[in-house]
Amino acid sequence: MAPLALTVPALSRQADPVRVATERLARALPSRADSTVLVDLLEDDLREGMDALGDVEAHFQDLLETLRAGPLSATSLVNASDDARVLERLDDLHDLVLQVRKRLAQAAALVRHGPTPRATR
Repeated sequence: MAPLALTVPALSRQADPVRVATERLARALPSRADSTVLVDLLEDDLREGMDALGDVEAHFQDLLETLRAGPLSATSLVNASDDARVLERLDDLHDLVLQVRKRLAQAAALVRHGPTPRATR
């Protein structure tokens, strides 16, 4: 049986869909510094996007809870809908979607061109 220290990282990689996805992309790209940077930036964007989605989802869960439980009044309805943070996160999400699109277009160009030939001396 493999030592526990060797099996835990494999399990944590499998449990992290962003890491699994970006590692797969990294294997498809040429082994170059710009590819590594691109994958790292994409991973950061994906994580931030997932966090923003979580914040937006939490906002809607709070709205549902307000509508399902407790007294409904004009004040409670306005207060439930007045969440400036969710608007900021939606703006963040918009920017992240555009950034991910740009990074995937860059990755597509790298995949299309394949590895660059090494100069011979």
